[in-house]
Amino acid sequence: MKKLNFSILLLMFVLTVEAATVEGMRVWTGPEHTRAVFDLSGSAEYKLFELDNPPRVVIDLENAQLTSSLAIKNNKDIKKVRFSNKKKDVRIVLDLHDKLKSKSFLLKPAGEYGHRLVVDLSHESKPQVKTVEQVTQANRDVVVAIDAGHGGEDPGAIGPSGTYEKDVVLSIAKELAKKINAQKGMKALIIRTGDYYLKHRKRFEKARQQGADLFVSIHADAFHSPKVNGASVYILSQRGASSEAAKWLAASENKSDQIGGVVIEDKQDVLSKVLYDLSQNAALEESHKAAKSVHSAMRSVVKLHGQGFGQANFLVLKSPDVPSMLIETGYISNPGDEKKLKDPKHISKLTQQITDGIRNYFFQSPPPNTWIAAQAKAKKHVVQSGDTLSGIASKHGVSLSDIKSINNKASNQLLVGEVLYLPNQP
Repeated sequence: MKKLNFSILLLMFVLTVEAATVEGMRVWTGPEHTRAVFDLSGSAEYKLFELDNPPRVVIDLENAQLTSSLAIKNNKDIKKVRFSNKKKDVRIVLDLHDKLKSKSFLLKPAGEYGHRLVVDLSHESKPQVKTVEQVTQANRDVVVAIDAGHGGEDPGAIGPSGTYEKDVVLSIAKELAKKINAQKGMKALIIRTGDYYLKHRKRFEKARQQGADLFVSIHADAFHSPKVNGASVYILSQRGASSEAAKWLAASENKSDQIGGVVIEDKQDVLSKVLYDLSQNAALEESHKAAKSVHSAMRSVVKLHGQGFGQANFLVLKSPDVPSMLIETGYISNPGDEKKLKDPKHISKLTQQITDGIRNYFFQSPPPNTWIAAQAKAKKHVVQSGDTLSGIASKHGVSLSDIKSINNKASNQLLVGEVLYLPNQP
């Protein structure tokens, strides 16, 4: 009798298992791959395989239903989408323009999203390798990597009027790049150029591969209180956050990989981690100098949140050898900040101050073999007894404000023996 009851219960359980429903499809295209995301009502088993002549990717979802049509327009990789219900299964076919490599994985619910099936399509490419001559080229430009946070599946924070952080920070990144490129001896590298997601590690690895001298991550986060506002500059801390706000922000930003769609596939061994940490520690001092320089330039013009400077364990700042900082340009959850972050005049002023801070840092700590290093070497003044800032400015043909800016001086006070940097004007 007991055996019969168990069988009946087991049968009832099997019959009540619902088929997963394919609820929709979204496509994000970046320079390196196209991502197709299928929203599912629950977990599902699937098989994926590639076919040629013509090139296509086939996805078979077991015990699934398709309740809405799937379509795509004007995509550089996917020509069209075909689909059919086959008994209790669903078949989806992605017709491609060219043969591509496919990679797929399932994601559990994260953020505003439920279960998802992710299919990445990419061209096979060989990694770029820089020669010794390129790396050591004399009088080269310093390279500033500018990373707009979030993107694609991950909208970031959302303002009271519906503004997406991912859109705001991409706009700010592009404006900052223009101002960086306008500086002699400096060149900008935009990490995320469109509406697609890059995992944290990919962001700083891309900066390293392109020989970046500085990594700047741009954000505009939210807080649970809409009253909180103002900008801040952050650097990496491996020992804990400098404040509860910094800890909260880091935790919020670090969730992006889960929302954007990233599967952790690699693990560092103990030796690799030790070497990684030693290398990273060497970059932290320069990160602090760079961030303090930007903070100093911003505070005279832009409203800061509290002191406007902090440390936390931001994953995107974990490059082992590139000085890195994260700039919260404002709290998009605050109506006033949200309005400012969409105002071209405010963005122009903000990005100019960030540019000034970055320039000041490089003139004080110029990387070897750069044009800025040559200028900084030729333009220094050691303060003598009786020197004044105005007198030094007049003697060298530069403005008093430029001397104060390049040396991060808040007052006109001088110390005998102090070294002032006097770069050529861009």
